[in-house]
Amino acid sequence: MNYGSTAFLLLVLAVAVLFAAVAAVIAFGLARWEGVAIPAALSRSGVAFAAALTLCLAILAALGR
Repeated sequence: MNYGSTAFLLLVLAVAVLFAAVAAVIAFGLARWEGVAIPAALSRSGVAFAAALTLCLAILAALGR
């Protein structure tokens, strides 16, 4: 399998974004369950999305070497 193909790279990026979006939704739900206001919960979910996506891309970059 050619791991350098464009389709494979797009698939890997789509999976990373999906994983980060799931982490953001979970963080939003947990924040709302805790009783936090919606703007603060959105902020927490944004931080979770950014952290998860950064972690995924860092791992992918390390594996690609």
